[in-house]
Formats: sequence, C-alpha cells, structure tokens
Amino acid sequence: MLSSFHYRKSLGFSLAELMMGILIMGVLVSLAMPGLRDMLRNAEVRNAAESIANGLQRARAEAVARNANVEFVLGTEFVPGTGFVAGTPSSWVVRAVAAPNPPIESRSGSEGSGSVTVTALAADLPVTVPATFADLTPATTVTFNNFGGTLAVNADASVALARIDVTALEATQSLRVGIEVGGAPKMCDPGLAAGSSPRAC
Repeated sequence: MLSSFHYRKSLGFSLAELMMGILIMGVLVSLAMPGLRDMLRNAEVRNAAESIANGLQRARAEAVARNANVEFVLGTEFVPGTGFVAGTPSSWVVRAVAAPNPPIESRSGSEGSGSVTVTALAADLPVTVPATFADLTPATTVTFNNFGGTLAVNADASVALARIDVTALEATQSLRVGIEVGGAPKMCDPGLAAGSSPRAC
C-alpha cells in the first residue's frame, strides 16, 4: 500500500497583511493616547494629593507623639549634606520646630507627580470643610501642636497653610487637601457638587 504525502503551503503573513496589521495597530494606539495621557495625569494628581495628605497626617501624629510643635512645609525637600532646598510644588518636609535638622520625613515631588500644579493657600483657622476662604494668601507651612491642632501663625511668623489644590494639564480631575477643625487633613474632589458624594468638598 502506497502512502501519499500531501505538502501544504506554509502559513504566514504576506507583506500586505503585515502592513495592514501595523496600520490598524497605529490607528488604535493613536485613538487610545488621549485617554491614556489623561489617566496618567489623573494618577499624578491623586499621587500628589495623597502624599500631601499623608505628610500632613504624619506631622500631626508626630506633634502628638513628641508633645511638641511639628511643622509641615510644602515645596521644600531635604538633601543630605546640603540641607533644605526648594523642591517641586508637591515636595514637602515634616520637621520638629525646635530641632528641624534632620527632618522627620522628606518627600520629593518628582516621585510620581512631577507634572502637577499645586496652589497652597492660607485661611483663618480653624477651617471647616467645605469652607469659604476669605484669605487667599499663598502659604507653605502649617504647624501642629501637641494636641494635634494647628497654630494660626508659624514659628517664622508666616500665616498657616490651610488648603492645597492639586491640578495638572491634561488631567480630567483635580483634588483638594484641606485641614479640618481639630487639625485632621481631608482630601476631597472640588469638581463634585457639595453634598453629592462623601468625596465632595
């Protein structure tokens, strides 16, 4: 019995099919880019706002634990061997007022939030959230006392930081970090109507 062998043509892509696939992939990537860019910018905004809220909470907790005044300074970072230097807008340090060097903690704004814009404002304290800010004075520092509350005036005689708005170009979301009565930081979304969500300001 003779066996017959059938040879099939090897399967593959022709040059035309390959070029068409690359063209379709390019169109899909170009359609996805704006959404991806918005998602990345929104992630930077959230990263910066959460970091600032965490820094404020750390300063407050340290003030209570140390039974001493501790300050949170925005826009500053600590470089070992150099000291305190101006950082990106979302950089911050937490330091004891009596012995600031070295700081308790320092965060560089280039860590995942280099493209954000930060607007930091003072207001008459205590501040309630939502709040009406009559004083739109720029501020960078807030000092927490040993009860976890905030001082109206810092050790350097500057007015206390009370609200931080975080935005970014091409982001579809902005976030706000405010300091509530009693000194607790609260992160909220100013884009939501008041009372519509627990995340609203």
